[in-house]
Order: sequence, then C-alpha cells, then structure tokens
Amino acid sequence: MRWGADRWRFYRLIGREITRSVRDTYARLTGRPDILARARVTGLVIAPHDLRTSDATFADDIYAGLFVFAGRSLSVSGRSPFDYAPPSQEWADILYGFGWLRHLRAADTALARANARAFVADFVAGRGDTALARPTPVAARRLISFLCQSPLVLEGADHVFYQSFLKALGKAARELEGDLRRGISPQTRLLAAVALCYAGLCCEGIQPILRRSTRILVRELDRQILRDGGHRSRDPRFAMELLLDLLPLRQSFLSRSVDPPDALLHAIDRMLPLLRLLRHPDASLSHFNGMGATAADHLATLLVYDGALAQPMMHAPNSGYERMEGGRVLVVADVGAPPPLPDSINAGAGCLSFEMSSGPQRIVINCGLPASGPELRRLARSTAAHSTATVADTSSCRFLVGGGAWYERWAVRWLSHRIGPVILRGPRAVKSERTSEDGASILAARHDGYAHDFGVIHERRWRLAASGQVLEGEDAFVRSVGPKRGKVRRQEVAVRFHLHPAIAARGLDDGRIELSLPIGEVWHFGAEGGEIALEESVYFAGLTGARRTDQIVIYLSVADDTRVRWGFARSQNPGG
Repeated sequence: MRWGADRWRFYRLIGREITRSVRDTYARLTGRPDILARARVTGLVIAPHDLRTSDATFADDIYAGLFVFAGRSLSVSGRSPFDYAPPSQEWADILYGFGWLRHLRAADTALARANARAFVADFVAGRGDTALARPTPVAARRLISFLCQSPLVLEGADHVFYQSFLKALGKAARELEGDLRRGISPQTRLLAAVALCYAGLCCEGIQPILRRSTRILVRELDRQILRDGGHRSRDPRFAMELLLDLLPLRQSFLSRSVDPPDALLHAIDRMLPLLRLLRHPDASLSHFNGMGATAADHLATLLVYDGALAQPMMHAPNSGYERMEGGRVLVVADVGAPPPLPDSINAGAGCLSFEMSSGPQRIVINCGLPASGPELRRLARSTAAHSTATVADTSSCRFLVGGGAWYERWAVRWLSHRIGPVILRGPRAVKSERTSEDGASILAARHDGYAHDFGVIHERRWRLAASGQVLEGEDAFVRSVGPKRGKVRRQEVAVRFHLHPAIAARGLDDGRIELSLPIGEVWHFGAEGGEIALEESVYFAGLTGARRTDQIVIYLSVADDTRVRWGFARSQNPGG
C-alpha cells in the first residue's frame, strides 16, 4: 500500500471497525434474546427449486473421493472431506456451503442419496472445522442448500437422522438471525436475509422469522439494488448468484400463498436486463469487478426468465457500464467509480477498461478474477490486469494490503480478516457521455484516479462504426487542475489490450499487430503516439484455470497533455 494521504483514511477505517467490534460485543452480551431462541424446527413444508444446474458426472468424482472446487482438488481416499485441511479458502467455502449436493441429486440413485446423507451426517455430528463453516455467507449458503436438497437427503432416512437434520436447520437459522444483529457487511446481510426467508417459508416452528427477515430483505434490496438493476458492488458474479436465489424465493412465497414483497419483484425485474448488457455473444459475462469464469448454463437459465426476445440495455448509468453494438461487434466498457468501501471486496481498478467481441469470439478482454488464491486475486484486481491505461506502473485504486510499521501490518491483517481486501481509495470523479455520428456509436469517459499522486486525468474515447468493421479509440492524459499541476513530472504510461487466449497475434513489418480469430476473421491493430509491443499476459478466468495469452501494450511518456490514438480494423482480405 502506498501510504501518504491514505494513512489517515486507513486510521479512520481502523477506528470505525474497532467501534463496530465493541458495539457488536456489547450487543451480544446485553441484547435481548433473538426471536428464535425458544423455537425449533418441527417439520419441512416445501423444498425450494434449485436453479443452479447439476451434473451427474460430478457425483462420479465424489464417489471416487475426489472433490474439485474453485479450481482446486482434494482426494480423500475413502475418508470424509471434513477431515482434511482445505487446499484453499474458496474451496472450503464451497465444501461447507454444500451447494455441490445438487450434483448428487442429479445422479438420482440410492447410492447418491446415501452419500448425501453421510456427508450431511458428518457435518451435523461436528466433523470439520467450525471456523471454516461459521462465516455468515457460508452458513447462509449451507442453509439454502440443505433446504433445496432436503428431498435428496431425507428420502429413505430414519427418524434419528430426520430429527438431527431439523435440529441443524433450526441452529443455522438462529445463528443467522443473531448475525443480522451484528455489524456484518451489506452483501452478507442480504444473503443472510434471503436464507432466513427461505427458512421461514420452508420450515414449521420458526414462522416468526419470516416477518423479520422479509423486512430486512426489503430494506437491503432497496439499498443495494441500483435503479438500473446493478448491485452496489458492481460485481456481475454476485448479481448472477443473487438472482439464482431470488427467483426460487419468489416462487417459494407463491407456493406458501404469501404475496412476495414488491421490493423482491422489482429487484428481479431490474437485474435481469443488466445481465444482458454485460453478456457477450459467447454466453459469458464481461470480466469487471469480481467476475471470473461464467457458468454459461446458469446465465442461460436466468435469461429465460427475462424473455427470449428481450433486448439488452445499452446504458447503465448507476452501475457504470456501457454497451455499444455495430454489425457483429460488441464493446462493453466500465465507466464507473469504485463501489462503496464495504462492497468493494472483489472490485478491480479497471476504470475505463473494455472488452470487445466479434460475433461469438471475444477479442479484447480483462484478465478476470481467478477462482482461488489471494495473491492471484490481488493481481487480477490491479489496473495492469485490465484493458485500460496504467500510469507509473500503479493501479488507479489503492487496496487494503501491505502496511508500513509492524503495527500497521498487523492492523491490515485484522481489517482484511474482518472486512476483506477492500478498496481504500479510487477514482472519485468519473464521467461519461454517449453520442452518435454518421451511424457510429461514440463513448467518451474520464477518471481522476491518477490525479492525486501524479497530477494526471485519464480520458478515453471509443468510436464504433455502424458496420462493426472499425473500432477507433483515443487515450488522453491531461494535466489536472489544482495544487498538483505545477509538480507534475514525466510519467511512464502503458495502455494495455489483453487478448483472448484463442486469438493468434503476430507483429507485422509496418508496426501493426495482426489478430487471427478461430472463426476465420483477421483484424489489425495500429496506434499513433506511442510504441507498440506484443507481450505475454494471463487469462485468470478460464473455465479450466489460468491460461497464457497475449497483450498489446502501447508505451508512452506523459508530461504535458498527451494523446495516443489506436484502432482495430477488420481485414476485408484475410490473406493480407
């Protein structure tokens, strides 16, 4: 972390979190008992439908003792997976969330049901690491999974297992209800409220929780779902996962003859079109602010609810995303400021980055967020991992990492454990404007993420021809107005364009870069005002893990106002 002015922001954050921690402790010691303290689950009424698709081949791996989650694998050799140290934190979150039970349900065999019961029995009996199972997001996912997969787990079960399962549901609901009384993050509070609404609708004996959890759900949806349908975190992955829970929750309300709250209905209606804005023709979402590999089947399932003929939004001013189309070409751009600090745990420093597709083939990408690995995830959130400009090899956002003195490093670790690796500071003044000219779509945007440290404002302009044959761009680095103006030194700038791994790139004698697409198209990239280089990159969001790829980089030095022009043009003659 580059301290400077960030140090005082860091200390204010420490003070705020210490105050919240003391308040939480006081509330637990002196607060009134929660409304479920004496309640217990006496039966199950309905089982919600799980929209997440399942694959019976995963059940075969589980039979063989192989658990593959979040890009990591563990072979248990006939023992319980709860007896082993997890290969990564993300792997542990999935294991203890039990969403993988749906794959056993897809197998639809007596062996699958017996395996599911055995795993649930192991957990209920106390096997595993309580610290890994207890975080609120994991506990909320587990409660939803248990309810959705209860037909699988309970078919053929004896009375003792049935009662222990109901007891586990009641305990999970009580713990989540207690979590809602603490200072948990907004996203976590929303997930807990969703899980408790499920519990109140599905379980007998704890109905009082439904009224309170519905009230919290309404409040959080109103706060967190923006007017254009984006989530306040600007994270497409979180929005997609949230919708996969909200749609069955809506149906569960109807199944119990309870009117779903208006906030739930309106949130669903707003969120679905935004996913279309971010969707590329290859059925995956743009890699912005926490988005990694897309579960294309999950996305397709969601978009069915939006209607087969629904058209994507082109402009999401609240979420900070723009979409331009011309012919077969699609451009999706990030023109938004970082999300609020509590919601920025996965957000990237990718302001003014973009992705470009031609037909079903992506050309320009961002590196995307890997499935696991804190160091890789930190790198993937940097500006250099996005198709935008980097000044002085520095990200446009400051993340909560590192520290100076030993006590500051300790404080960073404590804060990271409590609130995650949030963005401490980033661009504040981010503006964008759309126009058209002779049928071409034009998008202009700017941000001040480099103004404080380097006295530079980054401006970017895209112009996509109506035919889709040409995408022209311009990056400008303008001296900022203010105290820093007289102190600006020459800075080295790199403008990056990360390429999809399927693109074959090679340099030409005239200085351009030739891009050969597997669909048979050939594109050429050229630039004026900087030196072009073709370098290695990494695609973190591959379905099978990180993959090597290429990136085009324009290098230039910036002192006074400087501009560099670049463009992608489709070759009319693939042979030259």
